[in-house]
Amino acid sequence: MFEGRDIEGDARAILDTLADGGVAVFPVTVGYAVVGHAADAVARIYAAKERSFAKPCGWFGDWTLFNEIIAVDQRARDVVAAITRTHDLPFSIVAPFRADHAFVNAVPEFVLNSASLQGTMDMLLNAGALHDAVARGARERGMPVVGSSANRSLTGSKYRLEDVEAQVRDAADLCIDYGLSTYHNDRGLGSTIVDLVSYKTFRVGCVYDDICRILLDAFDIDLKAIGTDTIPA
Repeated sequence: MFEGRDIEGDARAILDTLADGGVAVFPVTVGYAVVGHAADAVARIYAAKERSFAKPCGWFGDWTLFNEIIAVDQRARDVVAAITRTHDLPFSIVAPFRADHAFVNAVPEFVLNSASLQGTMDMLLNAGALHDAVARGARERGMPVVGSSANRSLTGSKYRLEDVEAQVRDAADLCIDYGLSTYHNDRGLGSTIVDLVSYKTFRVGCVYDDICRILLDAFDIDLKAIGTDTIPA
């Protein structure tokens, strides 16, 4: 889905839009995403998605941000490296974070409250070339990018821009169309979300079975036996 695309130019356009207080919709491998940085932008995303503020949005990160911000042990870092770097799969993690880090503090209090819960944050990693360029640019600018899947809440991920509900597209100042997302499926599954402390699965995603095999074979972590949970409200 990224072949022949102006990845760097589109990433700059997304980040410039967010720097101006706007909202952007763009493609990642697990579906289209809607993102913002400013408080008004994040509030607009929640309104367009009809999403409860009890459900935090996620941070768009890369390997460097993960290692700088997320406060987990070496085993957890090895888990993330195996999934995202060795096996090149998309992965969302929930874990404690460094609240004193300058990058974390580069968002208004409203945004931080909307993108964290009980001292933890959700971070999406390795979700395609454009996601990675946006995450890298966010880190270089010191301007966090937060958001969610581009869809009405609880309706499942959307894998084509035209399938994103009009109310979500209309809330965006910029929409980028790369056609069909890599991990499209008929169940509306997005990224798998796993807690890096308890190893409970908060969301079964499109490559969940692959992630389960990797963790069981390489780390003796049986995600399916540990079970699923919901992120506490």
